[in-house]
Amino acid sequence: MAISKVLLFYVFTPLADPDAIRLWQRDLCESLGLTGRILISAQGLNGTVGGELNAVKRYLRKTREYPAFTNLDVKFSIGTGNDFPRLVVKVREEIVSFGARPDELQVSEDGVVGGGTKLTPEELHELVDGRGSDVVFFDGRNAFEAAIGRFQGAIVPDVDNTREFVAELDSGKYDHLKASPIVTYCTGGIRCEVLSSLMTARGFSEVYQLEGGIARYGEAFGDTGLWDGSLYVFDGRGSLDFTPNAKVIGQCSVCGTATKLIANCSEPGCTAQVVACETCAGTRTPRCSIHV
Repeated sequence: MAISKVLLFYVFTPLADPDAIRLWQRDLCESLGLTGRILISAQGLNGTVGGELNAVKRYLRKTREYPAFTNLDVKFSIGTGNDFPRLVVKVREEIVSFGARPDELQVSEDGVVGGGTKLTPEELHELVDGRGSDVVFFDGRNAFEAAIGRFQGAIVPDVDNTREFVAELDSGKYDHLKASPIVTYCTGGIRCEVLSSLMTARGFSEVYQLEGGIARYGEAFGDTGLWDGSLYVFDGRGSLDFTPNAKVIGQCSVCGTATKLIANCSEPGCTAQVVACETCAGTRTPRCSIHV
């Protein structure tokens, strides 16, 4: 049986002709039988693709041959073979949208300008060992993602999508943390690249970002470190556990049962996602906070 893999990747780098990159990436993925979602902008490349292992490896090798993508940040995980319904390759204004002003995010060949200090998983542990409870974990994902997995004691902003983060930061509710050591984190590293830059620009004086995100941390420490629960992923798998010993920290929004499952809000036309156990998700009763 063929082994299937999912590749999560991104790079911030100036691109002069995003549409030419789009055509090349689309043709490359189609030739290899890969599916998934790739976003391209003048700021760089961001995507997740899945398929047979050798095809995924060939995709990565060919993509890294392009000089701007040599430093592509990549993570592999086990796929099912049916993780994405189709291939989508698009050009966007941003490869990750945070609701910032168009001129606020600056990108050079070295990545995001003015971002936080990058920490490997091992360096993150060193920081926590040295600074203890002074270290603040700041989740750079949507609140529903954090509901099934997060770093211990993390602050989880009340946002339904990344475009709400700028307003959340500008609200003043986190100003008391501006002198604290803050570690931003997200699924694979791309969102906290942007978030750490936005926080630094707003006067947070000691900002770090977890390099490679939760995915790389899980590769290093599994469930023996500072992470609890499951990692939400935006594909057919729904979530990932780093080991069979992963805690189940989510609670069904309908009945309160412990679960790591996420379901769509059952209200017609609503695209929100909520934590729901298999039974409640099957009865189409889960509703987001707006429609409860």
